[in-house]
Amino acid sequence: MDWLTTTFLAIIAAGFFVGVVVGLTGMGGGALMTPALIFLGVGETATVVTADLTAAAVYKTGGALVHKREGSPNLALAKWLVLGSVPMALLGPYLVSWVTESPDELDRLLKLCIGFALLFAALTYALRLYINLRRVRSGTHTVDDDPTIRPLATLAVGALGGLLVGVTSVGSGSVIMIALLMLYPGLSAVKLVGTDLVQAVPLVLAAAISNIALHGLDWGVTIPLIIGSVPGTILGSKIAPRVPQSYIRRGIVVVLTMSGVALLDKAGWAPLGAGEDETSPLLVAGVGVATLVLVPLVWGLVRRSTGLPMFGSPTVAELEAPAHRSRSMGMRRSGR
Repeated sequence: MDWLTTTFLAIIAAGFFVGVVVGLTGMGGGALMTPALIFLGVGETATVVTADLTAAAVYKTGGALVHKREGSPNLALAKWLVLGSVPMALLGPYLVSWVTESPDELDRLLKLCIGFALLFAALTYALRLYINLRRVRSGTHTVDDDPTIRPLATLAVGALGGLLVGVTSVGSGSVIMIALLMLYPGLSAVKLVGTDLVQAVPLVLAAAISNIALHGLDWGVTIPLIIGSVPGTILGSKIAPRVPQSYIRRGIVVVLTMSGVALLDKAGWAPLGAGEDETSPLLVAGVGVATLVLVPLVWGLVRRSTGLPMFGSPTVAELEAPAHRSRSMGMRRSGR
């Protein structure tokens, strides 16, 4: 029973939590799991990225199968994403390894890349919330779950996502998701999540294979991740159609921002003023408090710009209800 340690159980718990979030929102597990494992101190950054990608290949398969049985993925769209993402996911780890041969410098470089990727993911998630609100309030949004595919643009999105995932394990469910939303605004939320999960399986598998070839695989981290994350993703996928996601996503923006700043601080990024491999708790806590205050305030101003009250009801979930949409459209037609 030597393997049954506090760290082992902590990884299982973290994997389950992240798996639920992935199933609920289509959020890339790497955006939450990778920084969590780094701060748990379970191994070098390259080891953490490799283990997370390997586990993601397993638990995203579970989530994708659930969504496929419910008919939610757009397989034609997923195919074009995969054609762009898999080659770049295979190439990405080698591009980083060619930059430096020093293990310490590689660890620092990966922390920097992941930190910036997390802040980018937070920005794309905030943008996703804004786009959803604007298109719902416009009253002109129509669902189109079988849109005309734009091959070149979709390939480019897949290539960018593949490069990010191959290097950092972040991007399969954040950057790619917002790009899909902008390219294909008619996709319903469930179809968007299902398509993203299906395309993410070969993407993270390719990234995992490339990272394993370079850095090896730590089973002591990978096994508890799989044990925790597979049931979490399946559970999240099953309850996704019945759970309001607006508050979850706003919370994710806060967590991603704090994690990104903490990793940049830990990597010794000069503007933050910390030394290498050091983290200032006061800085990270200050960013967290500021984000907790600013996100609701900014979101309230955005709501007011669309004609809604800054705070309180109606929520985004209520706005998405067909009855509320038809009532709002009726009021506009009558001139009230």
